[in-house]
Amino acid sequence: MDIRLVEDASDDTYVLKILDITLTPSYPCLGRPLRWTMSSRLKETVDLTQVTCTVTMKIGPVKMLDRTYPLPDLLTHMGTSLSGNPHPPAGPWRQTWDLYIPRTVPVARHRIHLRARTTDGKNFLALNIPLDFSHRYRPTLGPIPYNHPHNSTELSRAL
Repeated sequence: MDIRLVEDASDDTYVLKILDITLTPSYPCLGRPLRWTMSSRLKETVDLTQVTCTVTMKIGPVKMLDRTYPLPDLLTHMGTSLSGNPHPPAGPWRQTWDLYIPRTVPVARHRIHLRARTTDGKNFLALNIPLDFSHRYRPTLGPIPYNHPHNSTELSRAL
């Protein structure tokens, strides 16, 4: 599992046992595609169209989002859809989603808690995802010349 970014917060009572999650690129960027590949094992057959996901997103102590979505709607919101069998049987289950993180997401360090439940109230999955979007992608225009007003020594002389 890409332990630096995604933490599996589930235990043995959860229907989904996550074996591995791979993010490509390893560190997501705003406005760029992100591939999420998950290898897991289901303990029982699940109707994925009826799984509900509660997403809580915090920036520092401030809760920016606390909303519940059906799994297909959450995936649609992230620029992808449910693929494969919507009623996978117990056993190995692998999913790949090509997600998109909008540029409108605030530039900050986020903590995302994703909790999902099946229609009969069983815990499906629990993930904690810390993301650092504190820097937007900016193309490099080259070094700042020594006598440029934004150079720290020149700026101090200007003041």
